[in-house]
Amino acid sequence: MDSSESIPCAQPQRTALVTGGSGALGSAIVRRLCRDGYAVAFTFNRNQAAADSLAGETGAAAFQADLTVQQQVQACVAAALKRLDHVDVLVNNAGLTQVMPFALLEEQDWDRVLAANLKTMFLVTHAVARGMITRQAGCIINIGSLAGHRVLEVPVHYAAAKAGVSGFTLALAKELSRYHIRVNCVVPGLLDAGVSTMVPEKEVAEYVRFSTAGRVGKPEEVAATVAFLASDEAGYINAQNIFVDGGV
Repeated sequence: MDSSESIPCAQPQRTALVTGGSGALGSAIVRRLCRDGYAVAFTFNRNQAAADSLAGETGAAAFQADLTVQQQVQACVAAALKRLDHVDVLVNNAGLTQVMPFALLEEQDWDRVLAANLKTMFLVTHAVARGMITRQAGCIINIGSLAGHRVLEVPVHYAAAKAGVSGFTLALAKELSRYHIRVNCVVPGLLDAGVSTMVPEKEVAEYVRFSTAGRVGKPEEVAATVAFLASDEAGYINAQNIFVDGGV
């Protein structure tokens, strides 16, 4: 080799933090990012067995926390940063739903679902974004829901929370663009796992009938979209709601 020929430096491994990683969609995202070569950390709340299994399978680091509690979020992010050094990609996937007619909703039901889907996103993003701002680089991907965008028979408080995810995404994308941080939202339709399994069979059949794909989706298909948005190939995609819903 010509001594004057430069030898390219190895690129540092990219890192990702995924919230709600022990669930059906979260675990698919963790698996995909690990497969793509990321160093991954993920959070979980209660399902220790699923978290341990996923960590053992993928080599990702699992951190337990109630993401509605600021002190636990800060401790969790600090522990993840010790493992990863920094976070290139944040995937805000944590959330929950509750099947409850509007007339029967109590104040605590409303607070619980909005906290699980919106407050968690705020607290984790707030803790992670500061490092991205310092490095002038980063990618944030929020997981929304078709419930926040279509006229569907879904719990009102869940739909309200997921609509809020879109607003959070758009405003944050504008604010953080000056720091070269991209913020997008992935909007899954009905899937064959996770919270979608709580949907009554009649409504699933109606969804499939109106879907141009003629079926429900798979968590892996949503994870593939997340992986693309996290990549440099998606560098011109920002402040978008990307629907992965089979064309409803």
